[in-house]
Amino acid sequence: MPTTTHTNLAVQLLRDAAGFFRNVGEQNPELKENMFDNANVYEEVAQLLEADPEGLIELEEDED
Repeated sequence: MPTTTHTNLAVQLLRDAAGFFRNVGEQNPELKENMFDNANVYEEVAQLLEADPEGLIELEEDED
């Protein structure tokens, strides 16, 4: 039985989700820009995770 790491699985799921958003955007012109934006975010996170699985991202604090 083939195996993979949790990181590789997560990267593949993120890329698959990006592909899904792109497909939805291609089929719905009124949603295309939003769907492609979503796809780009998923792809960027996949790249970050692949390049540095233990990396940190600084988050902005809420201004409540």
